Amino acid sequence: MANFWSTPDVEPKRNFRFQVQITGLTGGNDVLWWAKTVTTPSYDVTEVEHNFLDNKFYYPGRVSWNEVSMTLVDPISIDAVAQTNKLSIDSGYVIPSGVPTNNAQKATISKAKAVGAVGDVIITILKSDGQPVETWTLKNPFIKSAKYGDLDYSSDDLRTVEMTFRYDWAECDNKDTQFSTT
Repeated sequence: MANFWSTPDVEPKRNFRFQVQITGLTGGNDVLWWAKTVTTPSYDVTEVEHNFLDNKFYYPGRVSWNEVSMTLVDPISIDAVAQTNKLSIDSGYVIPSGVPTNNAQKATISKAKAVGAVGDVIITILKSDGQPVETWTLKNPFIKSAKYGDLDYSSDDLRTVEMTFRYDWAECDNKDTQFSTT
């Protein structure tokens, strides 16, 4: 059996070969070139314990998908902070401005608005030639948290925006096989 250590035609997937798309953030299918890090989807399966006489038996329960975190560099020309704020407003968040005087100020965030604002979150792992080898699509994603970085006079680091997404499930397209669960 061939492995990537001894066969030049086989290569491992690399952590730095990825791209991210957030269709609601970019307004289309543009790749977020300013994405710095992203966690790929993962899940946990709960267990159900059943006692029978003096034995314990365990059965698989429900699948719970874990949050996905993403760090974006905040470029001036695209302004990731402004884009993230726009997603919050498009999700239904209204910035308080005193006593509500009309129905617009009484609006709240809803799942339908939040999922519609974000659109699709697509994480693609690439081969060395730039072709996709694995594509994850988050289903019904919305922003759970956003952090606009820390400022520090003693640091030369780039400013970042950290976002955490909650979603119902993810689909993984591996070219030849497809895995999805709810």
